[in-house]
Amino acid sequence: MEDQDFAWFVKRIKEKTAIDLALYKEAQMKRRLTTLRSKHGYPTFKAYMEALQGDAKLMHEFLDRMTINVSEFWRNPSRWVTLEQRFMPELLRDNARPSIWSAACSTGEEPYTLAMILDKLGVLGRSTLLATDLDSNVLTRAQHGEYPERSVRDVPPPYMDAYFKPCELGFRVDDKLKRSVRFQQHNLLHDRFGGPFDLIVCRNVMIYFTEEAKHTLYRNFARALRPGGLLFVGSTEQIFSPAQYELESVETFFYRRKLL
Repeated sequence: MEDQDFAWFVKRIKEKTAIDLALYKEAQMKRRLTTLRSKHGYPTFKAYMEALQGDAKLMHEFLDRMTINVSEFWRNPSRWVTLEQRFMPELLRDNARPSIWSAACSTGEEPYTLAMILDKLGVLGRSTLLATDLDSNVLTRAQHGEYPERSVRDVPPPYMDAYFKPCELGFRVDDKLKRSVRFQQHNLLHDRFGGPFDLIVCRNVMIYFTEEAKHTLYRNFARALRPGGLLFVGSTEQIFSPAQYELESVETFFYRRKLL
């Protein structure tokens, strides 16, 4: 009965929100949502669903818990150094007006990291930087651009001095960076991908999806890249057999779409 209750909940969530929980790893998702449901005293997922439909605050909490919003500036710093020193100069030689997508951007640390790198390279003003996430709440927080001290612990000192000011929460990013990023709600598992992009950054998100969902997403990411464009993934998300997606590994966690 418990399995049937959760299966019914998955179906209703998809009908109401277009979010397909069946494409997430079931054990992880079911455990996380059971904890959330029990916290509010609902004995079944059916009762929880009925409450979600009539309570916007409860629905926002559900979306926040489901989308795993954990992010930091310069997460895995050596990979960002590789992007800044090797791959961005290569991309800029091919296109002086790069188009970049930070997918599943959470609270904005990743796209703002990209904006700092672009500004240092002198191309922020002629770059297009799109940042998307499923959760509208985290996008609002990203647009505010205020972060606790733990989020900025890996920011190199020159960037910290140039782009952050103290605020009540901790630190606020420079308004120039906020103006450079276009934040937009987007469901990776449902909505159309744009493009072509020179660089797509999607890190530490794919680990929550089923193998079937990962296959679809990698194929869609590859198609959204221009030939020669790069996909930058997280430290636990190595792509096995990238050639099936018309990608090739060019560095740890960096994949290039093959040239036509």
